[in-house]
Amino acid sequence: MGHRVGGSVHNVIAAIPSPSFNTIGPFSIYGLCIALGVIAAVSLSQRRWTEVGGGEDDISAIAIWAVPAGVVGARIYHVITDWHRFEDESFWQIFNVRAGGLGIPGGMFLGVVAGMIVARARGISFPSVLDAIVPALPLAQAIGRWGNWFNQEVYGRPTDLPWGLEIDAAHRTGIPTEYQNMAENPTFHPTFLYESLWNLGLVGVIIWIDGKKIVPRGRLISVYMFGYGIARLWLETVRIDAATELAGVRVNIWMSIALIVGAGIVWFWPKKGDTSDDAVESDVLVE
Repeated sequence: MGHRVGGSVHNVIAAIPSPSFNTIGPFSIYGLCIALGVIAAVSLSQRRWTEVGGGEDDISAIAIWAVPAGVVGARIYHVITDWHRFEDESFWQIFNVRAGGLGIPGGMFLGVVAGMIVARARGISFPSVLDAIVPALPLAQAIGRWGNWFNQEVYGRPTDLPWGLEIDAAHRTGIPTEYQNMAENPTFHPTFLYESLWNLGLVGVIIWIDGKKIVPRGRLISVYMFGYGIARLWLETVRIDAATELAGVRVNIWMSIALIVGAGIVWFWPKKGDTSDDAVESDVLVE
């Protein structure tokens, strides 16, 4: 298969096809991917929490509140930062999560806030439970991102790389006109796949660092913030979908920079307490 990009023809050895469907019966596959990500995240968090002496039902009690709060926060962030997508739509389309559109930063913020409130209400040390949950965050993202594949969204510039992603013409709206009306069918950078693979690697890095016991309690979140911030900063330079800009720069680039700076602040904040296993196990019920 060949296609023309920038005035030259490239021979594509292979490509990633996009699915021709995005529902299974009445269920949105995007939603199913999000649900699978949540299940995997809760399972990993539960295992890590009980390993340091936490209660069997602590994580599920937190998840009952943190997951819905995270979804609400993610949708609010998406609507605020991509308001132009809804200007010509029905007001109720704002609530149509089935069609895609969740902003991870908003979900992380409200989810963590809800988790902190529940942990305090249960008399659990929030820094300790946060450390248990941190690697589950990129795990949920890695799985959830595959919903973007079925929705044919979250892709980047045209590419002739073997793993270029095929996108139907009907799903090439909201990108620069020159990419919408190309003479031959182009393939695009599968940025959803890049982020998914990066996040899987980030899960391993976080667990490895945590195993070394070199990070004070409650600071492991900074590793996630830095790792995700770096990845998102790069991916935003590859993506071509329409995005709200601030001072001529995509809002999510500013968000990525804020995450990286925030990670540094959390990491270098004056340290308190012990990082040992015994210290964590003895403090899981102390706030």
